Amino acid sequence: MSRIGKLPIEIPQGVKVSIADTIVKVDGPKGSLSRKIMDVVTVDISGNLVTVSRSDDSIKSRSAHGLTRTLLNNMVIGVTKGFETALEINGVGYRAEAKGDVLNLSLGYSHPINYKLPKGVTVEVDKMTKLLVKGIDKELVGETAAKIRSFREPEPYKGKGIKYANETILRKAGKTGKK
Repeated sequence: MSRIGKLPIEIPQGVKVSIADTIVKVDGPKGSLSRKIMDVVTVDISGNLVTVSRSDDSIKSRSAHGLTRTLLNNMVIGVTKGFETALEINGVGYRAEAKGDVLNLSLGYSHPINYKLPKGVTVEVDKMTKLLVKGIDKELVGETAAKIRSFREPEPYKGKGIKYANETILRKAGKTGKK
């Protein structure tokens, strides 16, 4: 039995979970999310608890059991609290600016980068070097943060680029001159 999959998900006050065929929909104060679940697992709602169970012990159903429970839990957390990922920009002249749903980045290239944010994700810019990617869908927030980071990944010599706030850049020593 999956240690994660067998744990019930508690539905907080103000959140509504509904199941229609193989689609689970979660509505909450921050918005609504829906996801198609696999056929090898079943989702049951009883009172304010959601439980995920599997029909057999095949490899596919065992691997889907814990995954489905985690995805549903992330949906419940997303519509109540939301998710956020912090990014930092390091480098002389590197800056960011958010205008509506477009993020303007100056990262040392010959042209500015205008990144259109996906629907459901917002970016807050603090002092032009600190970004906070927010949203209710954990996958979309992580994917957007990774995409923004990919525009200029941090380099190992001076640490210039975009990095996660909790990321540590392993530094390399530069060249030593011939004496």
